[in-house]
This record gives sequence, C-alpha cells and structure tokens, in this order.
Amino acid sequence: MRQVIQDSLADDALLKTWRGGRHPELWGGYGDCFTVPIDRRVSLAEFVGAFYTTPLFRIERLILRLLAASPSTDEEIGQLLAGSRNTFAAWELSARTETQLLMSDRYGKTRSWFRVVPQVSGGTLLQFGSAVAAKPGARGSFRMSNGFHVLLGFHRLYSRLLLQSARKRLLGRAATP
Repeated sequence: MRQVIQDSLADDALLKTWRGGRHPELWGGYGDCFTVPIDRRVSLAEFVGAFYTTPLFRIERLILRLLAASPSTDEEIGQLLAGSRNTFAAWELSARTETQLLMSDRYGKTRSWFRVVPQVSGGTLLQFGSAVAAKPGARGSFRMSNGFHVLLGFHRLYSRLLLQSARKRLLGRAATP
C-alpha cells in the first residue's frame, strides 16, 4: 500500500497563493500538504467526489449537519464539481483551476485544498491540504491559537486518513456512494 506523506506546499498551490476572501492578512501562518500516488489518471472531479463520499468523511458530514446546521448531499457534491453550485456543507468555493479546488469555511477560519498532479508514468499524485487563519496578536502581529496547537497532531492524522480513504475509493476498494 502506498503511504500518504506530508509534503511541501508547491509555490503555485492555490492554498498558498489565493489571498481573496475576508481578512487576507490572516493567511499564510499555517498550510499543509499531504500527497499519495495512485497508478492511474484521476481527474480533479473524481478525486474530490471520492474524498467527500468516503465513509470517514460521511461521519464529518453528519457532525456538520448535527452541530453546525450544515447538511449536505452527494447530489450537492456533483453540482459543485459540475460548476453549478458554489457551496457544499460548511464550505464555499474560493478558487478553481483544471487541477486544483480551494474551499473556505463559511466563517473564514479554515481552507481545504485539493490537487491532482498527472505523472509521466500515467499515474496521478493526489494532494490534499488545509490552511488555518491566524489570530491577530499584539502590536499588529499574527499568531496561531492555542487550540490550533493542541489539535494539530489529530488534524495531521485525520488528513492522512481522509486522503488514504479517498485513494482506496478511487481504486474501487470502498463501496460507492
């Protein structure tokens, strides 16, 4: 089984370059990138659709529905990927290219990023990352919250599990939605 690795965020990654939205000065303090290869071509829509419909992410969708009044359906994922919808659960579309999708939560505190990188071998690198907005600190500085530091280990593990789950779904090892 191919392992998910934490990788450097590419210079052209939307998670790094996109500064739109509310309070652009709060971004840039934290961003991550997790990568796993898959031995076939995968489109961005296939990847994001698989990611959001894994059994693991369905648990997050249930939590968002119950605790944040943010219900979501598989049909809404399809509409987002087809370009006829700009929201999904607690997220809003921020930016999209042929190979990247950037979503921002409705509170302007986190971002989720997806990318497919076609390989010469015929495979694809699947990339998933997150960014967290900094908090204004003393004298115009910005810092990450204490809660961020406490939850960072869990976040990294969860990101790896989500990406591995999406990869398995794309390889046909998981049930279809």
